[in-house]
Amino acid sequence: KHMVEINFICLHKKLRSKRLAPLLIKEITRRANLRGIFQAVYTASVVLPKPISRCPYWHRSLNPKKLIEVQFGFVPRNMTMQKYQRYLELPVDTKTPGLRKFCTDDIQAVTVLLNDYLTKFDLAPVFSKKDVQHWFLPRKDVVDSYVVEDPSNKGRITDFLSFYTIYQTVNNHPNHSFIKTAYSFYNVSNATPLVDLMADALVLAKRENCDGFSALDLMENTGFFKKLKFDECDVVLNYYLYNWRCPTMNPTKIGLVLQ
Repeated sequence: KHMVEINFICLHKKLRSKRLAPLLIKEITRRANLRGIFQAVYTASVVLPKPISRCPYWHRSLNPKKLIEVQFGFVPRNMTMQKYQRYLELPVDTKTPGLRKFCTDDIQAVTVLLNDYLTKFDLAPVFSKKDVQHWFLPRKDVVDSYVVEDPSNKGRITDFLSFYTIYQTVNNHPNHSFIKTAYSFYNVSNATPLVDLMADALVLAKRENCDGFSALDLMENTGFFKKLKFDECDVVLNYYLYNWRCPTMNPTKIGLVLQ
């Protein structure tokens, strides 16, 4: 089913009391209707009538000292900063054999891999090769994607991982002006256990100077949170469908990643 995906609606702070958000939503609806599309999927942190699913965020510190200095985290009880840093320390190198950057030669294989994997979920996109090229080809400080190539069968892609990057401004701090967070995007685990794949994702995000790594509790993500020392956040993302009747579903049945 063709649907509109609403990812960002941004308004300047000075305009947020002017009722412009409903106007923007009406305009998006009008433009979608002109193209013959009458359904949409979107998310919000606020609860509206009525979410089809609620997916909490989980966060893993990669640079705990910096995050604590900007008050984005805290040192747990019975731990010093030094002990906490050692507790969250990551290896320098990845461990999965055959792990490498995603490139244009992989587009066909990754398209098939992603779509096959996403069939197990009740709400999921269907990617074309053009979609895969647009969303996943690595772009510095935007998106990073990696594939696992079977060492014994060159050209055969068995697994896939990806994360996108968001900068957040830090105000009035003498040493830090931003924090850089990696967000888990789409991951496919076949030959490599998901925990091992995501452990490598943390190493790769750290290598890109990310300060933290966040992931939504959807698909099969819950299987690696505790093992990789993620903490549950107080932010919950509510999923909504517009003009489409749908029963409430468990987050493990959501295969669509939105912000």
